[in-house]
Amino acid sequence: MFSLSDLKLGKVVTLNNEPYQIVFTQHIKQARGGAVLKTKLKNLISGSTLEKTFSGADAVEEADMARRQANFLYQQEGNFFFMDNTDFEQFQFSSDDLGAVTKYLKDGQEVEVLFFNNRPVSIVLPTKIVFAVTSAPEGVRGNSAGAVTKTVALENGLEVRTPLFIKSGDNIIVNTDTGEYVSRA
Repeated sequence: MFSLSDLKLGKVVTLNNEPYQIVFTQHIKQARGGAVLKTKLKNLISGSTLEKTFSGADAVEEADMARRQANFLYQQEGNFFFMDNTDFEQFQFSSDDLGAVTKYLKDGQEVEVLFFNNRPVSIVLPTKIVFAVTSAPEGVRGNSAGAVTKTVALENGLEVRTPLFIKSGDNIIVNTDTGEYVSRA
């Protein structure tokens, strides 16, 4: 059971016998009353969101989630196909199920898959992923006072702001939580 202080971003809890992932939290201390935690929860099965406020005495059950490694195989007509690394079973998610993480997927990439009641419900990407730069405009000389950046295109079509010294053919590391450039690979 999770208490109020255990509820943090990314934790998965069970409400109404379904898994919900915490995607937003705001801790509020009221003048005479006790502290409350406002949360936004995403249903990992249906994808719907729910806003719920927890008070200090509330306890929430942790979802019984299994985690397994899988490889991303390919995308076809809005569906993303994966293969479990242990039993080689294949399964798929729709683009609606995965949401924004689809822009960071590339063929053969290893991801962590969350299973609820032996059913795949979501994936977790590594925090940092290496991408090849396919298109980068030339940096303008003399335009380097301060932190000057430019927009480059990556192998998967994603566009990221990078420093001026990055050029086509370079490999860079991108943070999947923020979508920002981290460093050269």
